[in-house]
Amino acid sequence: MTGPKAFLTYSSSVQVGAQSGIAECKHQFAWDRWNCPESALQLSTHNGLRSATRETSFVHAISSAGVMYILTRNCSMGDFENCGCDDSRNGQIGGRGWIWGGCSDNVKFGERISKEFVDALETGQDVRAAMNLHNKAAGRMAVKATMKRSCKCHGVSGSCNIQTCWLQLSEFREIGNYLKLKHDQAQKLDMDKRRMRAGNSADNRAAIAEAFSTIARTELIYFEESPDYCMKNVSLGLYGTEGRECLQSARNLSQWERRSCRRLCHECGHKVEERRTEIVSSCNCKFHWCCTVKCEQCKQVVTKHFCTMNYRNNNEFNNIRRKNGNHGR
Repeated sequence: MTGPKAFLTYSSSVQVGAQSGIAECKHQFAWDRWNCPESALQLSTHNGLRSATRETSFVHAISSAGVMYILTRNCSMGDFENCGCDDSRNGQIGGRGWIWGGCSDNVKFGERISKEFVDALETGQDVRAAMNLHNKAAGRMAVKATMKRSCKCHGVSGSCNIQTCWLQLSEFREIGNYLKLKHDQAQKLDMDKRRMRAGNSADNRAAIAEAFSTIARTELIYFEESPDYCMKNVSLGLYGTEGRECLQSARNLSQWERRSCRRLCHECGHKVEERRTEIVSSCNCKFHWCCTVKCEQCKQVVTKHFCTMNYRNNNEFNNIRRKNGNHGR
Protein backbone atom coordinates (compact mmCIF):
# COMPACT_ATOMS: atom_id res chain seq x y z
CA MET A 1 0.00 0.00 0.00
CA THR A 2 1.43 3.36 -1.03
CA GLY A 3 0.37 6.93 -1.68
CA PRO A 4 -2.61 8.72 -0.07
CA LYS A 5 -4.24 5.47 1.05
CA ALA A 6 -1.14 4.46 3.00
CA PHE A 7 -0.95 7.89 4.58
CA LEU A 8 -4.56 7.72 5.77
CA THR A 9 -4.11 4.17 7.06
CA TYR A 10 -0.86 4.58 8.98
CA SER A 11 -0.51 8.30 9.77
CA SER A 12 -2.24 8.16 13.17
CA SER A 13 0.00 5.27 14.27
CA VAL A 14 3.07 7.14 13.02
CA GLN A 15 2.03 10.19 15.03
CA VAL A 16 1.43 8.17 18.21
CA GLY A 17 4.75 6.40 17.69
CA ALA A 18 6.66 9.66 17.36
CA GLN A 19 4.97 10.98 20.51
CA SER A 20 5.92 7.79 22.35
CA GLY A 21 9.53 8.34 21.33
CA ILE A 22 9.47 11.93 22.57
CA ALA A 23 7.93 10.90 25.90
CA GLU A 24 10.61 8.25 26.33
CA CYS A 25 13.33 10.76 25.48
CA LYS A 26 12.05 13.06 28.23
CA HIS A 27 11.98 10.16 30.68
CA GLN A 28 15.50 8.96 29.88
CA PHE A 29 17.03 12.47 30.21
CA ALA A 30 14.82 13.85 33.00
CA TRP A 31 17.80 14.31 35.34
CA ASP A 32 20.46 15.16 32.76
CA ARG A 33 21.63 18.68 31.95
CA TRP A 34 20.14 18.20 28.49
CA ASN A 35 16.60 17.03 29.16
CA CYS A 36 15.16 16.56 25.68
CA PRO A 37 13.72 20.10 25.29
CA GLU A 38 11.05 20.91 22.71
CA SER A 39 13.66 22.68 20.58
CA ALA A 40 15.36 19.31 19.97
CA LEU A 41 12.33 17.54 18.55
CA GLN A 42 12.25 18.76 14.95
CA LEU A 43 13.14 15.60 13.07
CA SER A 44 13.86 16.95 9.61
CA THR A 45 17.22 18.44 8.67
CA HIS A 46 15.35 20.46 6.06
CA ASN A 47 13.63 22.58 8.70
CA GLY A 48 15.77 22.46 11.84
CA LEU A 49 17.81 20.18 14.09
CA ARG A 50 20.95 20.73 12.05
CA SER A 51 23.19 19.86 14.97
CA ALA A 52 24.95 16.51 14.94
CA THR A 53 25.60 15.83 18.63
CA ARG A 54 25.15 12.56 20.50
CA GLU A 55 21.86 13.97 21.88
CA THR A 56 20.61 14.52 18.34
CA SER A 57 21.46 10.92 17.55
CA PHE A 58 19.25 9.72 20.40
CA VAL A 59 16.30 11.88 19.29
CA HIS A 60 16.36 10.36 15.81
CA ALA A 61 16.83 6.81 17.09
CA ILE A 62 14.11 6.85 19.76
CA SER A 63 11.60 8.57 17.46
CA SER A 64 12.18 6.03 14.70
CA ALA A 65 11.92 3.20 17.23
CA GLY A 66 8.66 4.63 18.59
CA VAL A 67 7.06 4.74 15.15
CA MET A 68 8.13 1.19 14.36
CA TYR A 69 6.97 -0.03 17.77
CA ILE A 70 3.43 1.38 17.49
CA LEU A 71 3.02 0.20 13.88
CA THR A 72 4.11 -3.31 14.89
CA ARG A 73 1.87 -3.35 17.94
CA ASN A 74 -1.15 -2.09 16.04
CA CYS A 75 -0.55 -4.69 13.36
CA SER A 76 -0.64 -7.44 16.01
CA MET A 77 -3.87 -5.97 17.40
CA GLY A 78 -5.52 -6.32 13.99
CA ASP A 79 -5.81 -2.60 13.25
CA PHE A 80 -4.59 -2.98 9.66
CA GLU A 81 -6.31 -5.11 7.03
CA ASN A 82 -3.08 -5.89 5.18
CA CYS A 83 -1.03 -7.01 8.19
CA GLY A 84 -1.03 -10.02 10.47
CA CYS A 85 1.25 -12.26 12.50
CA ASP A 86 4.72 -13.17 11.34
CA ASP A 87 4.43 -16.94 10.91
CA SER A 88 7.26 -17.25 8.38
CA ARG A 89 9.28 -19.55 10.66
CA ASN A 90 6.44 -21.58 12.15
CA GLY A 91 7.25 -25.28 12.31
CA GLN A 92 11.01 -24.76 12.17
CA ILE A 93 13.27 -26.07 14.94
CA GLY A 94 14.27 -23.11 17.08
CA GLY A 95 16.46 -24.85 19.62
CA ARG A 96 16.66 -27.80 21.94
CA GLY A 97 13.13 -28.69 23.03
CA TRP A 98 11.29 -25.94 21.20
CA ILE A 99 9.98 -25.01 17.75
CA TRP A 100 8.77 -21.81 16.18
CA GLY A 101 5.02 -21.33 16.24
CA GLY A 102 2.27 -19.10 17.55
CA CYS A 103 1.87 -15.46 16.53
CA SER A 104 5.10 -13.47 16.43
CA ASP A 105 4.88 -9.69 16.29
CA ASN A 106 5.40 -8.61 12.70
CA VAL A 107 8.41 -6.33 13.12
CA LYS A 108 9.22 -6.62 9.43
CA PHE A 109 5.99 -4.81 8.66
CA GLY A 110 6.63 -2.17 11.34
CA GLU A 111 10.18 -1.64 10.13
CA ARG A 112 9.15 -1.26 6.50
CA ILE A 113 6.34 1.25 7.09
CA SER A 114 8.37 3.18 9.66
CA LYS A 115 11.23 3.52 7.21
CA GLU A 116 8.90 4.81 4.48
CA PHE A 117 7.46 7.52 6.73
CA VAL A 118 10.38 8.53 8.96
CA ASP A 119 13.27 8.31 6.50
CA ALA A 120 11.30 10.42 4.01
CA LEU A 121 11.95 13.41 6.30
CA GLU A 122 15.60 13.34 5.25
CA THR A 123 15.73 15.22 1.96
CA GLY A 124 19.35 16.33 2.23
CA GLN A 125 22.37 14.60 0.71
CA ASP A 126 25.02 15.77 3.15
CA VAL A 127 26.71 13.98 6.03
CA ARG A 128 24.12 15.19 8.53
CA ALA A 129 21.31 13.55 6.59
CA ALA A 130 23.38 10.37 6.24
CA MET A 131 24.06 10.38 9.98
CA ASN A 132 20.38 10.85 10.79
CA LEU A 133 19.39 7.98 8.51
CA HIS A 134 21.97 5.76 10.20
CA ASN A 135 20.68 6.63 13.68
CA LYS A 136 17.06 6.11 12.64
CA ALA A 137 17.98 2.66 11.35
CA ALA A 138 19.79 1.95 14.64
CA GLY A 139 16.59 2.86 16.46
CA ARG A 140 14.62 0.35 14.42
CA MET A 141 17.25 -2.31 15.06
CA ALA A 142 16.87 -1.65 18.80
CA VAL A 143 13.22 -2.71 18.55
CA LYS A 144 14.28 -6.05 17.06
CA ALA A 145 17.25 -6.50 19.42
CA THR A 146 15.03 -6.21 22.51
CA MET A 147 12.28 -8.62 21.42
CA LYS A 148 11.50 -11.43 23.84
CA ARG A 149 10.69 -15.07 23.26
CA SER A 150 7.41 -16.35 24.71
CA CYS A 151 6.65 -20.06 24.83
CA LYS A 152 3.80 -22.47 25.46
CA CYS A 153 4.36 -25.99 26.80
CA HIS A 154 3.07 -29.14 25.11
CA GLY A 155 3.13 -32.73 26.27
CA VAL A 156 1.23 -35.34 28.22
CA SER A 157 -0.15 -33.97 31.51
CA GLY A 158 1.77 -30.74 31.05
CA SER A 159 5.12 -32.49 30.90
CA CYS A 160 6.41 -29.78 28.56
CA ASN A 161 8.30 -32.23 26.37
CA ILE A 162 8.36 -29.56 23.70
CA GLN A 163 7.57 -25.87 23.56
CA THR A 164 6.10 -23.69 20.85
CA CYS A 165 7.69 -20.24 20.90
CA TRP A 166 7.16 -16.88 19.25
CA LEU A 167 8.68 -13.39 19.47
CA GLN A 168 6.99 -10.45 21.15
CA LEU A 169 7.83 -6.78 21.54
CA SER A 170 9.40 -5.75 24.82
CA GLU A 171 7.99 -2.87 26.83
CA PHE A 172 9.00 0.38 25.15
CA ARG A 173 10.85 1.39 28.32
CA GLU A 174 13.32 -1.44 27.66
CA ILE A 175 13.96 -0.07 24.18
CA GLY A 176 14.52 3.37 25.72
CA ASN A 177 17.00 1.91 28.22
CA TYR A 178 18.78 0.08 25.39
CA LEU A 179 19.12 3.23 23.28
CA LYS A 180 20.18 5.35 26.28
CA LEU A 181 23.13 2.99 26.70
CA LYS A 182 23.88 3.34 22.98
CA HIS A 183 23.76 7.12 23.45
CA ASP A 184 26.30 6.94 26.27
CA GLN A 185 28.56 4.81 24.05
CA ALA A 186 27.93 6.75 20.82
CA GLN A 187 30.85 6.90 18.40
CA LYS A 188 32.17 10.13 16.99
CA LEU A 189 32.82 10.36 13.26
CA ASP A 190 35.94 12.21 12.18
CA MET A 191 35.04 13.84 8.90
CA ASP A 192 37.27 15.97 6.69
CA LYS A 193 35.54 19.38 6.87
CA ARG A 194 36.71 20.38 3.41
CA ARG A 195 35.16 17.28 1.87
CA MET A 196 32.02 17.70 3.97
CA ARG A 197 31.46 21.13 2.42
CA ALA A 198 31.57 19.58 -1.05
CA GLY A 199 27.81 18.91 -0.87
CA ASN A 200 26.31 16.16 -2.99
CA SER A 201 29.49 15.50 -4.94
CA ALA A 202 31.25 12.25 -5.68
CA ASP A 203 34.07 13.33 -3.39
CA ASN A 204 31.65 13.96 -0.53
CA ARG A 205 29.75 10.71 -1.04
CA ALA A 206 33.04 8.82 -0.99
CA ALA A 207 34.05 10.54 2.28
CA ILE A 208 30.74 9.64 3.90
CA ALA A 209 30.93 6.01 2.76
CA GLU A 210 34.48 5.72 4.05
CA ALA A 211 33.62 7.21 7.46
CA PHE A 212 30.55 5.01 7.91
CA SER A 213 32.27 1.79 6.83
CA THR A 214 33.82 1.21 10.24
CA ILE A 215 30.61 1.81 12.27
CA ALA A 216 28.27 -1.06 13.17
CA ARG A 217 24.67 -0.45 12.12
CA THR A 218 23.49 -0.90 15.71
CA GLU A 219 25.60 1.98 17.06
CA LEU A 220 24.63 5.64 17.36
CA ILE A 221 26.96 8.14 15.76
CA TYR A 222 27.64 11.89 15.94
CA PHE A 223 30.33 14.28 14.74
CA GLU A 224 29.82 17.49 16.75
CA GLU A 225 30.69 17.94 20.41
CA SER A 226 27.78 18.81 22.69
CA PRO A 227 27.46 22.45 23.79
CA ASP A 228 27.57 23.49 27.43
CA TYR A 229 24.11 22.51 28.60
CA CYS A 230 24.65 24.27 31.95
CA MET A 231 24.32 27.65 30.30
CA LYS A 232 21.33 29.25 28.61
CA ASN A 233 21.79 29.75 24.87
CA VAL A 234 18.74 31.18 23.11
CA SER A 235 20.18 30.75 19.63
CA LEU A 236 20.60 27.01 20.24
CA GLY A 237 17.30 26.66 22.04
CA LEU A 238 19.01 25.71 25.32
CA TYR A 239 17.57 26.82 28.66
CA GLY A 240 20.44 25.96 30.99
CA THR A 241 19.97 24.30 34.36
CA GLU A 242 19.04 27.34 36.44
CA GLY A 243 15.54 26.73 37.81
CA ARG A 244 15.68 22.96 37.15
CA GLU A 245 14.42 20.58 39.81
CA CYS A 246 16.81 17.96 41.17
CA LEU A 247 16.44 15.00 43.52
CA GLN A 248 18.14 14.89 46.87
CA SER A 249 16.43 12.73 49.47
CA ALA A 250 13.56 10.76 47.93
CA ARG A 251 13.31 7.00 48.39
CA ASN A 252 14.44 4.36 45.91
CA LEU A 253 16.57 6.71 43.84
CA SER A 254 19.08 5.39 41.36
CA GLN A 255 22.69 6.49 41.66
CA TRP A 256 22.21 8.78 38.66
CA GLU A 257 19.15 10.40 40.27
CA ARG A 258 20.88 10.81 43.65
CA ARG A 259 23.64 12.79 41.96
CA SER A 260 21.26 15.04 40.01
CA CYS A 261 21.65 18.04 42.35
CA ARG A 262 25.43 17.88 42.06
CA ARG A 263 25.25 17.44 38.28
CA LEU A 264 22.57 20.05 37.53
CA CYS A 265 23.34 22.61 40.23
CA HIS A 266 26.77 22.49 41.87
CA GLU A 267 28.77 21.54 38.77
CA CYS A 268 26.97 24.26 36.81
CA GLY A 269 27.76 26.99 39.34
CA HIS A 270 24.36 27.02 41.04
CA LYS A 271 23.27 26.36 44.59
CA VAL A 272 20.45 24.05 45.68
CA GLU A 273 17.38 25.79 47.07
CA GLU A 274 14.84 23.87 49.12
CA ARG A 275 11.20 24.77 48.59
CA ARG A 276 8.21 23.46 50.51
CA THR A 277 5.04 23.24 48.46
CA GLU A 278 1.49 22.37 49.47
CA ILE A 279 -0.21 19.89 47.15
CA VAL A 280 -3.97 19.35 47.18
CA SER A 281 -5.23 16.01 45.85
CA SER A 282 -8.28 13.77 46.04
CA CYS A 283 -8.17 11.11 48.76
CA ASN A 284 -10.34 8.74 50.78
CA CYS A 285 -12.59 8.19 47.79
CA LYS A 286 -15.74 6.14 48.37
CA PHE A 287 -18.28 4.66 46.00
CA HIS A 288 -21.90 5.57 46.76
CA TRP A 289 -24.82 3.56 45.42
CA CYS A 290 -25.67 4.39 42.72
CA CYS A 291 -23.45 5.59 41.05
CA THR A 292 -21.11 8.29 42.24
CA VAL A 293 -17.65 8.51 43.76
CA LYS A 294 -17.08 11.10 46.47
CA CYS A 295 -13.61 12.09 47.60
CA GLU A 296 -12.08 14.27 50.28
CA GLN A 297 -9.49 16.92 49.51
CA CYS A 298 -6.22 16.14 51.25
CA LYS A 299 -3.33 18.54 51.65
CA GLN A 300 0.27 17.41 51.72
CA VAL A 301 3.41 19.49 52.12
CA VAL A 302 6.25 18.23 49.94
CA THR A 303 9.85 19.37 49.79
CA LYS A 304 11.47 19.92 46.41
CA HIS A 305 14.93 21.10 45.40
CA PHE A 306 15.82 23.51 42.61
CA CYS A 307 18.96 24.99 41.09
CA THR A 308 19.33 28.72 41.72
CA MET A 309 22.05 31.15 40.70
CA ASN A 310 24.99 31.18 43.08
CA TYR A 311 27.93 32.86 41.36
CA ARG A 312 27.63 36.63 41.13
CA ASN A 313 30.53 36.91 38.79
CA ASN A 314 29.29 34.76 35.92
CA ASN A 315 32.19 35.69 33.68
CA GLU A 316 34.67 34.33 36.23
CA PHE A 317 32.74 31.10 36.57
CA ASN A 318 32.41 30.70 32.78
CA ASN A 319 36.16 31.11 32.45
CA ILE A 320 36.67 28.34 35.02
CA ARG A 321 34.28 26.04 33.14
CA ARG A 322 35.97 26.69 29.80
CA LYS A 323 39.37 26.03 31.34
CA ASN A 324 38.19 22.76 32.87
CA GLY A 325 36.23 21.71 29.78
CA ASN A 326 33.16 20.92 31.92
CA HIS A 327 30.57 20.70 29.15
CA GLY A 328 28.03 18.21 27.89
CA ARG A 329 25.69 16.29 30.12
